[in-house]
Amino acid sequence: MPTPLNVTQVYRACPEDAFDFEVTSELASLDMLSGHARAREALDFGTAMRSEGFNLYVLGDPGHGKHQMVGRFLTERSRDEPTPPDIAYRYNFDDPSRPRHLLLPTGMGRVLRADIEQLAEELRTAIPAIFEGDEYQNRLHELKQAMGERQRDAIEVVRREAREHDILLLSTPNGFTFAPATADDKMMTPDAFEQLTQDERERIEGTVQVLQRKLTQAIRQMPRLAKQLREQVTALNEEMLQAAIGAPLAELEERYSDHDEVMAHLKAIREALVMHVDAFLEEEPDIPPEAVFSRFHLNLIVDNLGCEGGPVVYLDLPSHQHLVGRIEHHVHNGTLLTDFSLIRAGGLHRANGGYLVLDVRSLLMQPGAWETLKRVLRAGEIRTESLEQAYGLISTTTLEPEPIPLDLKVVLLGERMFYYLLCEQDPDFLELFKVQADLEDELERNPANQPLFARMVATLARESSLRPLDRSGVAATLEHASRLADDQTRLTARRRPLSDLLEEADHWADRDGASLIARAHVEKAIAQQRLRADRLRERSHALIARGTVAIETRGHRVGQVNGLSVLSLGNFAFGQPTRITATARPGPGQVVDIEREARLGGRIHSKAVMILSRCLASRFAPDTPLSLSASLAFEQSYGGIEGDSASVAEICALISAIARVGIDQRFAVTGSIDQHGNVQAVGGVNEKIEGFFDICQARGDTEGNAVLLPATNVEHLMLKREVRDAIEAGRFRVYAIAHLDEALTLLTGMPLGEADAEGSYPAGSLNALVVERLAAFHRAAKAGAAEQAKEDGERGQDGDSGRSSGQAPEERGDA
Repeated sequence: MPTPLNVTQVYRACPEDAFDFEVTSELASLDMLSGHARAREALDFGTAMRSEGFNLYVLGDPGHGKHQMVGRFLTERSRDEPTPPDIAYRYNFDDPSRPRHLLLPTGMGRVLRADIEQLAEELRTAIPAIFEGDEYQNRLHELKQAMGERQRDAIEVVRREAREHDILLLSTPNGFTFAPATADDKMMTPDAFEQLTQDERERIEGTVQVLQRKLTQAIRQMPRLAKQLREQVTALNEEMLQAAIGAPLAELEERYSDHDEVMAHLKAIREALVMHVDAFLEEEPDIPPEAVFSRFHLNLIVDNLGCEGGPVVYLDLPSHQHLVGRIEHHVHNGTLLTDFSLIRAGGLHRANGGYLVLDVRSLLMQPGAWETLKRVLRAGEIRTESLEQAYGLISTTTLEPEPIPLDLKVVLLGERMFYYLLCEQDPDFLELFKVQADLEDELERNPANQPLFARMVATLARESSLRPLDRSGVAATLEHASRLADDQTRLTARRRPLSDLLEEADHWADRDGASLIARAHVEKAIAQQRLRADRLRERSHALIARGTVAIETRGHRVGQVNGLSVLSLGNFAFGQPTRITATARPGPGQVVDIEREARLGGRIHSKAVMILSRCLASRFAPDTPLSLSASLAFEQSYGGIEGDSASVAEICALISAIARVGIDQRFAVTGSIDQHGNVQAVGGVNEKIEGFFDICQARGDTEGNAVLLPATNVEHLMLKREVRDAIEAGRFRVYAIAHLDEALTLLTGMPLGEADAEGSYPAGSLNALVVERLAAFHRAAKAGAAEQAKEDGERGQDGDSGRSSGQAPEERGDA
């Protein structure tokens, strides 16, 4: 007969004298990756490995505090790395639709941008001033005057030649014309011209034709002279412009002579000013001066001046635009316009040269973001474009900025489920994320780790600006960490539940006016957490307490046992008993799982029923057919049933139904069974025991009530104080069983009996009753089979006689 467990076996307390401090403020802060040696080594390797594809995936369940732990590690690691260059975009004077990028040494981007802005501001006043100055105006006037004189000289030569032939060159609104002159240099009237002799008139007309040709030649020289004037004016403008811009540009060229891309931009600025000099001379130019100056500026999209080492960037919304940046537009006269100054950086730009941290769940939820990230990592460059443009969904003309070379590590944070799904479903995943850093869910609870846990508690309290904890508060927190791990030998490694617990304990310490967080405050916080989530548990247990859901905790019942189940709702789980019943009658050796037949049982539960049926057959009918028709059911269960933790209870109920021996209803059972009757560990044992205890306590008395659980689950027990007090007072018991025989002994109170050399069990033992009842089932089944065979034979003879008395079949006519 197994003995009940004592209090020290169902709860592992933490002695306060295990700590060598008085309050946690005395302790130094702890690196939160302590205890995660495997993950730390992976992070060290992944961040040091510069080859392609060695990006990282940090695996861990929610509540680990992955962002804080990984972010702190990367920040410390990046301090020793070189600060990446600044990133800017500049106007492409050759192709405005394809802005060029500038990669500048750290801090130079801001300086260069200011220098160019100062240059533009200086030229805004210097260029107009030099064109409005006396020197330029005088020289321009001289050029125009000289050109005017050359034009007049050409006409004057024709005029003098005409005068020598008594012909006048007259200027009219319609141009130049020739007319014969009188002796006093006046234009001859038509009547006077008609009175001239024929020879004289012909001489004058011939001379006019010659002069007309010479005049035409002189006039044809005018455009050439005008072109020469324009060229001279252009040369003058360029000369004056160079005088205005030469010194400022020369200063910048000297300052940035070591940077070819900057020199190329300054050269393009000089050429653009010369090309658009008319913008400073005309009243309504095609391109105003401000438009010209706006092309000189830098669009500094990443400024790493304040960055110490490599950047560490976390994107909480990793959409396509937030990854690769975007190109903004502004509305002008109802039209959307854009230029290089409206290019905005994405997370990849800001993290370039460092680390980009992404939450994989958020990444996969954003349309196209996962494919965008993979495309960038494969290409090794950041191409800023809209999602529509990337997938060819639009054909409008827009900017195509020059791609930025990529040099960073991407660190994905996510659950293990996503990691293994991506490994299976995406062939590119393991090519791009070759390093997995798997965080521990639990840490070993031993004397070496207890001081480290105390430092972790001190660190959490310090980071949240909470009161220090005394030794009792740390001990209570450590014990709760074991409960969260469901293991006396382990501690949960998840930060969030512990941090939340400390913040709540600090609240109750404040309410008490205490300067330290003690055990009472931690236990108060734990109790309040349970209370806030306890409504559904209370309602469920109230149905049992009122008898609406039938659960018996007194007396004996044949074919009925109290099983234990766990209900999980969000982050809260509670246990409650379930009435399991069984029936048995002669039959073909089949155990009917009613839950499965009703399609309420899961695959694991169905497998467990098959295992226990084979265990029953091999135990009581190893050499003969098992003539049994049995059924198993979870009474008043209207939802799905899954798992194998009720298989011990089910086989006990089945054996009770076969032997017609009552089961003590003061007991509840949990555990899995194999085909040889060995009891195996199950989950949720703390919740199951506490659930049954609460039901018994609600009915007014727990005296004599007990729970049977697998012996391999003893080290998982961390029961609440009420259960421990009842166990210590002897009002409630917990038994650890390793085999089915122990469960049957406790539940029936009968001896099992050992088989003798002939395989017979002692009379009156439980095994003997089972064997006798199964033998009776076999005889009944055999008699039923014989009776059935006899009836089938009689029906066969009746059929033969009826056929012989009837008409014989007609013979064939040919042989």
